[in-house]
Amino acid sequence: MEGSAVRSYLKSELRGWKPWELTWLALATAVILGLSLYWRDNWISLTAALTGVWCVILTGKGKRSSFLFGTVNVIFYALISLEAKYYGEVMLNLLYYLPMNFVGWFAWKKHMNAETDEVEKTRLSRKTGALIYGLTALAILLYGLVLRAMGGNLPMIDSMSTVVSVTAAILSVKRLREQWVLWIVVDVVTVIMWAVNFARGGETIATLAMWSVYLVNAVIMFVKWDREAKQA
Repeated sequence: MEGSAVRSYLKSELRGWKPWELTWLALATAVILGLSLYWRDNWISLTAALTGVWCVILTGKGKRSSFLFGTVNVIFYALISLEAKYYGEVMLNLLYYLPMNFVGWFAWKKHMNAETDEVEKTRLSRKTGALIYGLTALAILLYGLVLRAMGGNLPMIDSMSTVVSVTAAILSVKRLREQWVLWIVVDVVTVIMWAVNFARGGETIATLAMWSVYLVNAVIMFVKWDREAKQA
């Protein structure tokens, strides 16, 4: 019975992929592998990067397996962030993303489209969206002051990445297309953060590549979710 359930789940996860989506998945994977091998990155960074890229692409596709890869990603990424002294990233991943992956797994299960095997997409009203963005901006300022007091690197950038990620993750669990606007902000900030780390002698090219792929993916998926949310 269990074997049958697993086969049924895998069948639903592999169903409905368009050629461009498979091409994007393959291209993103190749970029991560190629850069990691060229720069001789360590296996922890490579594992975090690959599972992270697969997670965000599967999230954009609306597949629940994104949360499985996300669970692996947050553990390895927290180790990388700890070494780089990006404490906001460490706390974000272990204290928030890790449990949120389990929340998302069960929350999405209730809203899967039987025809497409993808999660159903929704959107916020303008008033609610503006309120959420305003509260997020205030939280960025307050948390940045905390990180500065802790002696963390780039505290305000770290804070922006962390706080906006918290909000975006909630919107993701709620299946809202506005999450991708926030993910774009997060990705731009975090690309800068890891680029600075790499320029200072860090050896995490896979992590920098991962966030660069995240940024491109967020733009692509915003267009996809915006269209599908309107149709719904």
